[in-house]
Amino acid sequence: MHSLVPLPRYGCEHLALTVIPSSIDASRAVAAEVAALIRQRQHEKRPVVLGLATGSTPVAFYAELVRLHREEHLSFANVVTFNLDEYYPLPPEHPQSYRRFMQVHLFDHVDISPANIHLPSGTVAAAEIDAHCRAYEEAIRAAGGIDFQILGIGRTGHIGFNEPGSSRRSRTRLVTLDPLTRRDASGDFGDEEHTPRYALSMGVATILEARQVVLMAWGQHKAAVVRAAVEGEMTPQVTASFLQEHDHALFVLDQTAAGQLTRYRMPWLVGALEDQGLAWDDRMQRRAILWLSQRRQKALLKLTDDDYNEAGLQDLLRVHGSAYETNRAGFYQMQHTITGWPGGRDPRRTRPGDAPAWPLRASSAEVFPKRVLVLSPHPDDDVISMGGTLCRLVEQGHDVHVAYQVSGSGAVSDEAMWSKLRFAGEAGVLTGESATEAKRWCLEFEQTGAMSPSPALLRWKSLVRRLEAIAAARVFGLPAERLRFLELPFYESDSPRRRRIGDADVAIMHRLLTELRPHLIYAAGDLDDPHGTHRLCLRVLREALARCTSEPWLGASELWLYRGAWAGWELDEIDLAVPLSPQEVLRRRRAIFRHETQKDQALFLGDDRREFWQRTEDRSRQLADAYNALGLAEYEAIEAFKRMSPEEFLSHVEV
Repeated sequence: MHSLVPLPRYGCEHLALTVIPSSIDASRAVAAEVAALIRQRQHEKRPVVLGLATGSTPVAFYAELVRLHREEHLSFANVVTFNLDEYYPLPPEHPQSYRRFMQVHLFDHVDISPANIHLPSGTVAAAEIDAHCRAYEEAIRAAGGIDFQILGIGRTGHIGFNEPGSSRRSRTRLVTLDPLTRRDASGDFGDEEHTPRYALSMGVATILEARQVVLMAWGQHKAAVVRAAVEGEMTPQVTASFLQEHDHALFVLDQTAAGQLTRYRMPWLVGALEDQGLAWDDRMQRRAILWLSQRRQKALLKLTDDDYNEAGLQDLLRVHGSAYETNRAGFYQMQHTITGWPGGRDPRRTRPGDAPAWPLRASSAEVFPKRVLVLSPHPDDDVISMGGTLCRLVEQGHDVHVAYQVSGSGAVSDEAMWSKLRFAGEAGVLTGESATEAKRWCLEFEQTGAMSPSPALLRWKSLVRRLEAIAAARVFGLPAERLRFLELPFYESDSPRRRRIGDADVAIMHRLLTELRPHLIYAAGDLDDPHGTHRLCLRVLREALARCTSEPWLGASELWLYRGAWAGWELDEIDLAVPLSPQEVLRRRRAIFRHETQKDQALFLGDDRREFWQRTEDRSRQLADAYNALGLAEYEAIEAFKRMSPEEFLSHVEV
C-alpha cells in the first residue's frame, strides 16, 4: 500500500506533492488516509467533517471507501459531508446532478446519516441564492469546519467551480462556468447546448479554511495545469495555485499528471541525474538536446560548448566529450525518425543507396507487404490524426484494415440527425415503422429542439457515422470491406462518466487481433480526450494484447501510438515522423470533410475554437516547422507517432 508521504520539494515547487504510478493505487492511498481519520475520530467519539468532490477523478477513491465499509467494517456514522458544488439549475434527481453522483458512488452504499449530508441546492429560487449560499457557509462553521477536503483540478485550473478570475477571498456563490469546463462536461449532457451555464460552488477562501487538503489529478490532460499550479506563481487565473499558501495541502498525482513537472520533464535542472536514480540514456539525451536547441533558438548542429555549460548540461557534454559530438547524437536521433515509408520499403522498388526505414525494429521490419491495423476510437480519429500516413500505407501496397472502436453516435447532434431524416422522408426512402419513427423524432425536434434518447435513435446515429467513415476511407482508396465497425459495448452507457470496459469489449478486440495478426498496430495515444473514450479504447487494446502474449505473431508486431485532436507528442517522444506533401494535406482534409455531421463539432480549448481539420493542419504544420528549426529538412506537414513494443505497452503504460 502506498502512503501519502510528500516528496522532497525542489526549489521550483511551491506545493507539497507525491507521485504514485497508478491512479488506482493513488486513490486507495487517499482513501486509507481518510479512513484512518474517520477511525481516529470514532475512537475519540467525535465527528469528522469531509469536504467532497465529484467528477471522474474521485470515482476510484469513493469505490475504495465503499470497499472499506463492506469488507473492513469502516463506519460512516460519525461522518459529516459538505460537497464543493452543484450545477444550477438542476434538480437532485437529474442523472448528471452532483447529488445523484454522490448517491450512486458513495452515499447509497455506506451507513452515513442523510442528515449529515450537505450539498448546495440546484433548485433554490434565483431570489434566494445569496441567502442559500450564506446558510451553506454557516452550516460548515456550525459543523466545526472541514477537517479533510478532497479536490480535483479542472483543465482551467479550477478547484470546485472557482473558474479563472475567482478571488482568493471568494465564498460559496453562484458562478458562471468557463467555456472549457462546459465543453468537458458536454458529453454528460448530450451536447454543449444542454450543459448548464451556472453552478453553486464553495469559494476559494472556504476551501482554504479546511484543515487538510488533498488534490488528486490523473492523466496527461491534467499535466500542464498541475505544473502551473505547483510551479507557477499564485494567480486568480489558476485558482488551484492559491493552495500554495495552505500549510497542509498535498497534490496526489499519477505519473502522467506529474509528467510536465520540472523534476520529471527536465530533471537536469534539479540536480545530477545519478543522484535522482536517472541516467543519460538515448531518450534523456535527446530531450535535453532538443530543450537546449529550442531554448537557444539554434539548430541542433549550431549548439556550442558554452550553450551546454550555461544551461547546466556539463554532465551531458562529458558523455560525448564535446558539443560537436553531442549535437551529432541529437541530430541523427531526430533524422532517423523521418521516413516516407511508414510500413517499410517494397524491396522490388529499393535502389542502391536508398535510406533504410529506420524506425521499424521488430522482426517483421523486412516483411512486405505488411498487415496493418489502424485503431480509431471514433469513426473520424483515423483521418484526423493520421490521415496522411494512412494514405501512404494504402498507396504503398500494405494490407491495411481500419477498426472503428466505438459507434460515435453520441457525437451526432439531434439537429444533424433531423436534417438527415427529413431528407430521407422527403425523398421517400423510409417506409413502414422506420418512417413512423423518423416522423416522430423530427416532430419532437421541431417542437422541443431535441430528440428523446432511445436505442433506436442511437442506431440511426451510428449508421450515419458508419457511412461517413466509409466515404472518408474511399478518399484514400480503402474499400469498405477493409473497415471494421466494432461498436464496443462500453460506449453505449448512458453517461461518459459511467462507462466501464468489460469482458465483451476485450473479447471483441481479441478476436480482431487474432484474426489479423497485424505486423503494425496504430492506436490512439491521445489521452487528453475529455470524455475518456480514447483512454478506455486504449485500455481495451491493452487487455486484449495481454490475452495474446503466448501467440507467436505478437513478437513480430510493433505498436505505434498517435495523437490528434487534443494534444501532440513532444519532440523527444517522437519515434516516427511521416512527412506530408501539400497534396497529401489537402487529401487528408477532403477525408475529414466526409464526416459531415462533425464539421460543427469544433474544439473549444480556452479561446481556441477551431474545427478538427483546422487544428490537425495547424499541428502538423507546426511540427514540420519545429523539425525545420532543428536544422532538419523542411516539409509541408508531419504526422508523428511514438513506438512501443507490445511488451513495453503491457508493462509500463498507465491508462
